[in-house]
Amino acid sequence: MQNSLPDLRDRHDLSQGDLAAAVEVSRQTINAIERERYDPSLELALKLAQFLDCHIEDIFDPELDQ
Repeated sequence: MQNSLPDLRDRHDLSQGDLAAAVEVSRQTINAIERERYDPSLELALKLAQFLDCHIEDIFDPELDQ
């Protein structure tokens, strides 16, 4: 799933490790999400959005067929 997590993380001046610690996952999980190799659970997506003070849709683009 495409995402804007690297851009949002940079705007908040956070490393992957900082963000991972804040949402209680490993840095490798954040890396996998950013590289679009892992789709987070709904719970993790909500934690990311809450921590970054945005909507889930601001982070993730599911590219749904219309």
